[in-house]
This record gives sequence, C-alpha cells and structure tokens, in this order.
Amino acid sequence: MQIDEEQLKKHILDSGLVSRSDFNESEKKAESKKQKIGNILLSEGKISESDLKRTEAFVLGIPFVNLANEKIDFSVLSLIPEPIARNDNIVAYKKVDNTLEVAMLDVDDLPVIDFIKKRSGLKILPRLTDTFSIKAVLVQYRKSLQAEFQNIIQKESNSFETSPNEEGEKSEKELKEMAEDLPVVKIVDSLIDHAILQNASDIHIEPGEKDLTVRYRIDGILHDAMVLDKNAGAGITARIKVLSNLKLDEKRLPQDGRFKKEQDGEKISFRVSTLPTFFGEKTVMRILKENAHGFSLESLGFHGEGLERIHNSLTQKTGMVLATGPTGSGKTTTLYTMLDILNKPEVNISTVEDPIEYQMPRVNQTQVKPEIGLSFANGLRSLLRQDPDIIMVGEIRDRETAGLAVNASLTGHLVLSTIHTNSAAGAIPRLIDMGVEPFLITATVKTIIAQRLVRRLTPNKEKYFLSPAEIKSLAKIVDLDRMLGLLKDEKIVGAKDTWDKIPFYRAVKSAEYEDGYLGRVGMHEVLKVTSTIKEMIISGKSQDDIEIQAKKEGMMTMLEDGVYQTVLGVTTLEEVFRVVSE
Repeated sequence: MQIDEEQLKKHILDSGLVSRSDFNESEKKAESKKQKIGNILLSEGKISESDLKRTEAFVLGIPFVNLANEKIDFSVLSLIPEPIARNDNIVAYKKVDNTLEVAMLDVDDLPVIDFIKKRSGLKILPRLTDTFSIKAVLVQYRKSLQAEFQNIIQKESNSFETSPNEEGEKSEKELKEMAEDLPVVKIVDSLIDHAILQNASDIHIEPGEKDLTVRYRIDGILHDAMVLDKNAGAGITARIKVLSNLKLDEKRLPQDGRFKKEQDGEKISFRVSTLPTFFGEKTVMRILKENAHGFSLESLGFHGEGLERIHNSLTQKTGMVLATGPTGSGKTTTLYTMLDILNKPEVNISTVEDPIEYQMPRVNQTQVKPEIGLSFANGLRSLLRQDPDIIMVGEIRDRETAGLAVNASLTGHLVLSTIHTNSAAGAIPRLIDMGVEPFLITATVKTIIAQRLVRRLTPNKEKYFLSPAEIKSLAKIVDLDRMLGLLKDEKIVGAKDTWDKIPFYRAVKSAEYEDGYLGRVGMHEVLKVTSTIKEMIISGKSQDDIEIQAKKEGMMTMLEDGVYQTVLGVTTLEEVFRVVSE
C-alpha cells in the first residue's frame, strides 16, 4: 500500500495546509536528502502529524481514525499484546465477525500486519492514525485489564464471597474447588500474561484491609498494576498454590514453590513465595525466562579497561572470578554471559544453582535442593568428581562452600561464583570472614566484579548542561578531575572539554513510557587482583586501602561508571544516585 508521492504533494498544496513557498523550500530539502516530503514538513513544524496522516489516508483511499477519546472493549484491545502495540505503533479497536480493524502509523508495515493476522486468525483492515491516538489507547491496557477483572468478580460474586472467619475454616477440598473455578483461573492467567508482556520481573499480590493490590516490578521499580476486590484474594492465592504445588490449607507459615509455563515458544519459570500478613497471605512470584539468550558483556554495560580485564580472566585455566552485589543486581546474568563465552565443545562446564535461571546447551546444570540435603557445598563436592573444566557456583554463602570453591580453583578448575558484598574490594574481607586464608585468596581470586542495575533512558530524552551549583554538588560525591581524565582516556569527551560543556540527559515522561525509562543496564567496577593488591591482602590492609590502590591501577568505581553512563546518555544522574544510595 505504497503512497504516491506526487499525489500526496498535490493534495497538500490543494488543501492549503502549507503555503507554496514553504512547500517549495521543503521539497528541495526532501530531494537533496532523498527523504519523503511529508517527513520534512513534519520535522520542520510546517504541518501537524494529524493533518499529514489525514492527507496520507485520503491519498491511499483508506479511513483515518481518531481514537483519542474512544473507549475500546478489552476483548478487542487485548487481541494485540501491549508490547507489540507499543513497539510497532498498532492497536486493535474494532472487531466485526471475522474482521479486525487496526489503527497504525505505518500501513506499509506488512510483517506486523501478517503477525497479527496469524495470531488472531482474523482478516486485518489497516487504518491510519496519529501518535496521539496510539498513546491514548496504550493507556487503556492497564485500565481495561482492571475493569475486566472487576467485571469477572462482580459476575461471579458467589465464587469470591468469603468472610475472614469462613476463610480460616475452608477445607483443602473447598479451596481446591475455588482454585479451579473458571473466573479465578482466568484472573490468575491474565495477571501472569500481562506481567510477562510488560517484561515484569516480579508480581506482588498484597492483601489490605479492604482491597487486594497487584504490583509489577518493571526495570527494578514497583508499579501499581491494579486494585481488586479483597474477596478475590483467597481464590487467587489458592490458584497460585495449586500451580506451584503448595499446601492449600496452610496459611500460618510461609511457603515456597515453583511452576513453569510456555508462552509463544518461550519457557518461563515462576518462583512463588507466600507470607502470612495481618490481612491475609501475600504472594510474590519471580518471573524467570529460562531460555533467555543473546547477552554480551558489552550489552550488559561493560567497557574499556574493565571489559578487557574480564576477557583476560576468562582465558585462564584456573582461578576464581567473583560477581558481587545485592539481590537483583544482575550478578547471575553476568555469570551466564561469561559462561556463554566459555561454552565450547572442548570444555566440560558444570554448575550448582538455586534456582537454574537460564537453561544453557552443553552445560550440566544442577538445582540445589536443601530439603533432601543437596546444598551448594554437597553439589560442588559431587561436581568435582565429574571431571569439569569450568564450574559455576550460584552463590558462596558459607565457610564450607567457600573452602570447596577455593580448593576447586587450586586443583585446576576455573570457578565462577557470586558473593553478597557492596563493592569489589569488600569481597576480600567477606571471604576472610568465611574462613578463607589470605594466602589462598591471593592464589585463587583473579577478578572481582561489583555491579548495580540502573534504568535506561528512552530515545525521547532531554539534553541539558550542569549549572555551576550542580557541578559543585557533584564534586562532593565524585572526584571530577579524575572522572574527567577517565572520560578523556576513553575518548568520550574532547581533550579541551570541561564539565559545563559536557551534555547530560533527563528522562522525558510520556503516555508510552510512564517514567521515561525502558530496560536496565549495569554499572560496574572490575577489580583485578594484581601483585600489589596481593601483598596488601597478605599484610592485612583494609578494604578502603585496597580500593584506593585499585583506583590507582585503573579501576573505575561503580559510581564513576554510573557518571560515565550518564555522559553517554544511557541513564541519568538521578537514577545513578538512587541506585548507589540503596
């Protein structure tokens, strides 16, 4: 459905939307840049997007639709998943028999039209619209989902009605019947599907005095997804317990379980945790995409000297590479990415994990099961009898596991693992606290990576320059002279640039991106255990002393790496300080 450029030009002129002089000027630019006349007029503000789209629709002979104030039925809206609607600027708004009318910004996008046709099994009728309409409809996804749930709850009120006393007295059989009720099943399935579509990492289902609040953690931040009638809580919890094989009638003690599902060919694992609270059981589901792939160290945010240090440590046949940071800081993803680099036919790789977050071909992965005595330590002890070349231990959390990991690296294995500390240098006293002798640390540990995750800015971001007051404030937190030198070394800024000449960026909120961010990236510090640092460990120097020496030897601290990412326009100073302060 290619648009005829000559017809479009004629109609723009005939309609009087643009003066002839403005049109002629833009036409010359379009020809010199080999771009479409409409894009030039739009970029120069000589025509509104709505007027341009209406004109294009007229020339193509298809309707233009304005959906800014239209309320779309959720059953129709949900025929196109929200991420596809957002990424491809296409929304479903009307279904009649076996036809589906969709509003688009680009009706020439045949692959997405074909995808929607195959997914829905309907005949697709493309219509042109503008960005304002698309954004207005995108807002309806969340509101429509909640309205749909409330509608189900109202229609099936008998299924959900339950007083606090009755809830406590329900038998396991009654709870199982409630969990298998069609409206309950539909709500839980929709909650899960919607969380997956929004790339949420966790679902929180929290009972209050009068309501049931559902929140999704997206890019590390919790967002209210919807508020439901509290009467739905017992059925939803019972359904999740059935899926994860937990005791239905146990409400006094916390429980942990797991279940899996496959969606669009992707295997997804859910870790479930229930916790008794004053108003009922709270449920949290961690979402893990098992066959996620395609990561690289560069895409995770590693660069420069730090990236080179990691690659060098992965060429070693023995020793330890440790990733540190709090829960949810991306340590495991970093380890998997390193395993992917190391995963070659000539090596035997074995892991002990809790849980197995991603499944990797040719890697022998073992799930820890403390309830039957399979701990990290026991699993690692068994792995050493399996002739491994490379070992990954999900976490070093006790003296026994630490000792076995060190012994494995001493006896000809490359060991990758994680440890909970706030900085790279902090891993050394942590290992000593676990009973590892300093001389063994210097003999085994090659590289320590500390990391946090910050949210990425969307392309629609605002450039600004630091004021003198902001530069002074930043200087209290970061050594600006050193930081400027690091930026110049990596050629991120020019040799003569000063802080008032370096652009920074702010998040721009929109209907499409509520906070102005999309996805996350790591900020890191990579400590190489050099001969000087080995001497400091043996002589019992403090963590601070080791960090100072590491900086002298070229280590960029996590905070400095955060500032580096802001100068690149990847994130914001506010986001860096938020994460570092946590």
